[in-house]
Amino acid sequence: MEILLERFTSASEKLAFVHEGVSYSYGDVLRLVDEFSETLRFLKIEKGQTVVVVCDYSPEVFCLFLSLAKMNCIIVPLSNTAVVEENDLMEICGCDWRIEFDSSGREFEAEYIGFSVDNQLLRDIHRREHPGLVLFSSGSTGMPKGILHDFRTVAAKFEKQRPPIIAIPFLLIDHFGGINTILSILSSLGTAVTVADRSVEKICRAIEKYRIELLPTTPSFLTLMLASGAHKSYDLSSLNRVTYGTEVMPQATLDRMHKILPNAKFSQTYGLSEVGVLHSQSRNDGSLWMRIGGDGFQTKVVDGILWIKSQYAMLGYLNAPSEFDSDGWFNTQDQVEVDGDYFKILGRVTDLINVGGQKVYPSEVENIILQMENIEDVAVFGEPHKLLGSIVVAKISLNSPESLGKLKIRVRSFCKSHLLPYKIPSRIVVSETALYNERQKKVRR
Repeated sequence: MEILLERFTSASEKLAFVHEGVSYSYGDVLRLVDEFSETLRFLKIEKGQTVVVVCDYSPEVFCLFLSLAKMNCIIVPLSNTAVVEENDLMEICGCDWRIEFDSSGREFEAEYIGFSVDNQLLRDIHRREHPGLVLFSSGSTGMPKGILHDFRTVAAKFEKQRPPIIAIPFLLIDHFGGINTILSILSSLGTAVTVADRSVEKICRAIEKYRIELLPTTPSFLTLMLASGAHKSYDLSSLNRVTYGTEVMPQATLDRMHKILPNAKFSQTYGLSEVGVLHSQSRNDGSLWMRIGGDGFQTKVVDGILWIKSQYAMLGYLNAPSEFDSDGWFNTQDQVEVDGDYFKILGRVTDLINVGGQKVYPSEVENIILQMENIEDVAVFGEPHKLLGSIVVAKISLNSPESLGKLKIRVRSFCKSHLLPYKIPSRIVVSETALYNERQKKVRR
């Protein structure tokens, strides 16, 4: 943490943030950190206390995090689209103080809650006198899990300075990828351009206005951007790198993105809240194959499943048993193919559809359907079936109205030419709503 602050001091005149059209230098960041340190003392927030921060990105929010980290507090970011209810969150990790920022990200209210929980992991990090960071899993199979990180360990990954870049922190602030992105931008003395409304139009407008160089995003957002045609209305030529992660990228979407941004490098990222974000390098052939690993990470594949060992791993779940084995390896639950040093992510084991004993990867079927005309987006998932176990369902968003009967004939005919019979959707429905959630990730249900 101290290394980052020293780096900011060496570049006090450089541009750190553009937030709602207002510029902040690294000198402004240091000033805000000092002001927040005074505010925390005035409020009588004590070292090691757990502070829930309801917020989105802003210079003030980032500087509050640094000030809390200097006091070895446990920081619990919470966005307005959090995967966990606030009451459940407090039951899991406790809450000494609750700080909520307004929509501008500048003004805030602080409230003393004084609710503590008895947890061995929290006791351990208090004894260590290190700052903590609590994030929550999506909870797709039950109650979200509270993931405790040592904030010093998270920040240590960025002690080596990289070339500065102008980027939008796209993933939310209570997502590990979001924390990783903002630390990556600012530790390199780059510029973070914050966009509260992550709609396609607002993101594209910000890219054009501020000449954004890096967009870290999701495949669902890129698919939506293609469908909207926004890339035709805005100048996106400043983008020299687009990174995508959190879900499987359809090859059809990646191919189309290469065509509209031929000078941009597209890189697949890979990470999990439990182990951190690995260094990744996409293969130069425009495919979905990538190398992953880097300093502090080891990988192996067991029965087609990717396992990771990380020196940046979480301290543990606050409300669930550890999922690391005795040697420190974590089962990602991601099915992969291997080609030499390269991996190709096929999908989560939990997303696999079992049709009469045959495995169907939703992403494979989605990729085929996305190649068809008049298809805006598609989500493929399994539905219980008495004889087969499951059947394949395709939920489709259309660019323009089309009768369901005609759509079914087109989809099944096209899939028959590209997929084995058991992979062809047995049920096809037209969706009137978006197929992705507020975190720009596809919802398969």
